[in-house]
Amino acid sequence: MKILEKTESICPMCFYEKKIHKLDANIIEKDGKIWLEKKCQKHGSFKEIYFGDEKLYQRWMKYKVTGSLISDVKTNVFNEPELYTKHTSQTFLTNLVVTNRCNLRCHYCYMNAGATSYVYEPTLDQLRILMQQARNETPRGSQSIQITGGEPTLREDLFDIIRIAKEVGFSHVQIHTNGLKLAESVEYCQRLQDEKINTVYLSFDGVTEKTNPLLKQNKNALENLRKINGNVVLVPVLINNKNIQDAGKIVRFAIDNIDVVKGVHFQPICFCGRATKQTDDERHGQRVEYSEVMKVIEKEFDGQISRDDFYPVSIVSFFSQVVESITQEPQLGFTAHPGCGGSTFIYMKEGKPLPITRFIDIDAFIKFLNEQIKKKGPLKKLRITSAYIKNVNTFIDNENAPSGFDFKQMAKDAALVGSQYALRNFHHKTLNPPTSPASFFPTTIMRYRSDIFYDSNF
Repeated sequence: MKILEKTESICPMCFYEKKIHKLDANIIEKDGKIWLEKKCQKHGSFKEIYFGDEKLYQRWMKYKVTGSLISDVKTNVFNEPELYTKHTSQTFLTNLVVTNRCNLRCHYCYMNAGATSYVYEPTLDQLRILMQQARNETPRGSQSIQITGGEPTLREDLFDIIRIAKEVGFSHVQIHTNGLKLAESVEYCQRLQDEKINTVYLSFDGVTEKTNPLLKQNKNALENLRKINGNVVLVPVLINNKNIQDAGKIVRFAIDNIDVVKGVHFQPICFCGRATKQTDDERHGQRVEYSEVMKVIEKEFDGQISRDDFYPVSIVSFFSQVVESITQEPQLGFTAHPGCGGSTFIYMKEGKPLPITRFIDIDAFIKFLNEQIKKKGPLKKLRITSAYIKNVNTFIDNENAPSGFDFKQMAKDAALVGSQYALRNFHHKTLNPPTSPASFFPTTIMRYRSDIFYDSNF
């Protein structure tokens, strides 16, 4: 056993008793796997899997970035002193819970939606205040919002909520839904499109009725959204011994429906909400970690997509910091801990998946960006700009890159108008290529914080 890092966690049993009890914790390596260990004087020791692949852990942790203090973000649970002493990650995507009502009773629901003795449903004025708080966050307000619940389509004033989000300045508005309402009515989907919803996050747990009892409704929702040219991200909750075997097939389903499906966002089960009442054996039997998901995807695509193609979200921070040095304007920091999740972008070229890592040398590019960030002295902006524009194309294998892919132009756009615009423009152009036969979508694996597995780095 080898201790790799010290951190803080909480006791899960104290949490069940509605108390926050901070504990010292160790991140350790044992038998090629990474674990988090902690001990409560009252409830004993706890050990949870962190990464099932030490090599993946070591590679992702190279890109750990610590952001600046975000003073106006607060976390308070059970009226205890703040869970975190400080926040160092800006809000990239604001999740706005508009109701706890739901027309389903999924046993794994981390929001425990529809199962409480009260209805949580803020008024429009209250929601406007909450949204404005996210927009006022410094040094840069949140620009993307996901309207969620419960099931947000149960609110008859949902379209008013969408309009308010646009009014307060969110440039990207998503809705997270189980899709039942969308499956029933193409007219409802058209209303969402008319309100300029950018993305529908659609629950999608598998490609068979056994793994996904809502498969028929999911497909009907996708067909209705296809008719109105909607954009969909599939959101599977992965559970071991239930549907993890479908992970690769879900990616393939997305590829087969790439005209309407623009991404897959895997969410390994989070043991909170209704999933808290589990024995240790039940919890360990259902738990899913990153390398397990990647293994299934690798098998489905015979190595055409592999774990080496996935990088933690924090790598974007290096890009943002360089752009900030060039534009002299605050950029959105992607400083989430690498343990929070990772992603890759996949093109389709000549009918085969082509991860972006197969034609961009990500490691070399990040090393170059890091060198630029460290530059000091006179004419810093000019020196960084010159090196950036001059060298950015050297990291591209143009022979293997899809037709029409112009990384240098994206880099120039970022230098002129900012990283978030450039990334959004990159998504738009590649999702809707005017001449290129290649199409692309992101595949993301994210881990939500849970009361069983809490690491203060997340």
